[in-house]
Amino acid sequence: MKYLIVGLGNIGEEYRNTRHNIGFMVLDALAKASNIVFKDGRYGATSTLSIKGRQMLLLKPSTYMNLSGNAVRYWMQQEKIPLENVLIIVDDLALPFGSLRLKGKGSDAGHNGLKHIAATLGTQNYARLRFGIGNDFPKGGQIDYVLGKFGEEDMKLMPERLETAGEIIKSFCLAGLNITMNQYNNK
Repeated sequence: MKYLIVGLGNIGEEYRNTRHNIGFMVLDALAKASNIVFKDGRYGATSTLSIKGRQMLLLKPSTYMNLSGNAVRYWMQQEKIPLENVLIIVDDLALPFGSLRLKGKGSDAGHNGLKHIAATLGTQNYARLRFGIGNDFPKGGQIDYVLGKFGEEDMKLMPERLETAGEIIKSFCLAGLNITMNQYNNK
């Protein structure tokens, strides 16, 4: 069984380790822990991870955030992966830093990456792992905050949060959406 695991982010050194690139950071941590590497390809960098008969295609889109749907659609079609086997990893301002929430569907909550994926796929019924980045910014400062780097305190907690996100991804593929939500949400 094949799964498409998409970490949202923006390519380029200026975006590296910014809050908006937490999807890339989660996949990089999972790849490092699994001793696999990404290779550049069409619409993004990909790597394949196999666990107990499940094959996960990890994707870091190169389309920039606002056109993420193009990469998702291409790789779904290329690898013949059904929508229920797609998981999008995304930053979320509505959650405190490090909070992880798995959902089977939902609105884009103003997130341009999710908005484009929904528009491209024609549905919001796809799983997403929301990684909380907090919202400690002044009025009108959202863009600078999202495109800013994580603070020192957040970085101390980051390795454990990235590891847990990796466990959630593996559980999604092995145990399914509902069991994984029950096991990990609100923890």
